[in-house]
Amino acid sequence: MRDGSFLSKFCMFSSHFFKKLLNFVNMRRLLTRVINRVLLSGQFKATMTEAEAEIHTEGRRKLVVGLGNPGMEGTRHSVGMAVLRAFAARLGGADCWRSDRHVSGEVILLEVQQTRVVLLRPRLLMNVNGVSVAKAAGKYGIKPEDILLVHDEMDKPLGKIALKHGGSARGHNGVRSCVDCLQTDVMLRLRVGIGRPSGKTSVDRHVLSRFTSEEQKVLESVVVQSVDLLISQLSQSDSPQDSQPASSPAGGRQAAQRREGWSENSTAAQS
Repeated sequence: MRDGSFLSKFCMFSSHFFKKLLNFVNMRRLLTRVINRVLLSGQFKATMTEAEAEIHTEGRRKLVVGLGNPGMEGTRHSVGMAVLRAFAARLGGADCWRSDRHVSGEVILLEVQQTRVVLLRPRLLMNVNGVSVAKAAGKYGIKPEDILLVHDEMDKPLGKIALKHGGSARGHNGVRSCVDCLQTDVMLRLRVGIGRPSGKTSVDRHVLSRFTSEEQKVLESVVVQSVDLLISQLSQSDSPQDSQPASSPAGGRQAAQRREGWSENSTAAQS
């Protein structure tokens, strides 16, 4: 009887605990969405430089974003920013970063194989990186399907990289913020493996930690490969496949419904 009573109480406690945990996770996500909306609600009238105005002329336009936490570029979670920094350096723009308060980030305007490219380093925390991405897309008139997100990926070991055409955020808070703010999941992602934590190390501690000296050697090679892949991707000519990126059904519908809205945002940013 005692064993049965103990088991029953244990099951009840476990059920109650997991319900509380689920409510906490849901509340955290809801709070992040509210913060996204609040930060996006501030309307701005951007004054553009001559170079920025040229971005709106006819031709291909892309936005490449290095997701991460400002001031923590040496951590695993901000490896996307490390790749973007190396990408800018490869194209001779290492010293061209400038702060833009209208997009809550730092930007560089470049050209890769007749494609006008905006590089963006958000200056907001990872969980609300999407606010900066949405503002930049609106200012420069860039559609969600022409945005490329570079971010860390725990489901891949260090040394592995992969392109992902749209789809869910797969638990990545920075990508989730982008999907929420852009209201579509069609963005192309370059996923840079950082591996999962070992032993009893928590996920938060793992992603916010720095790479070891041995891992740095692997990372250097990974960054070079990532930059090569970015240049290759941006150099590709448009094709029917490019214009219809893979996404979940909901994301595809949202993208189609909002396509006209992007062009209106672009016009508003120029006025």
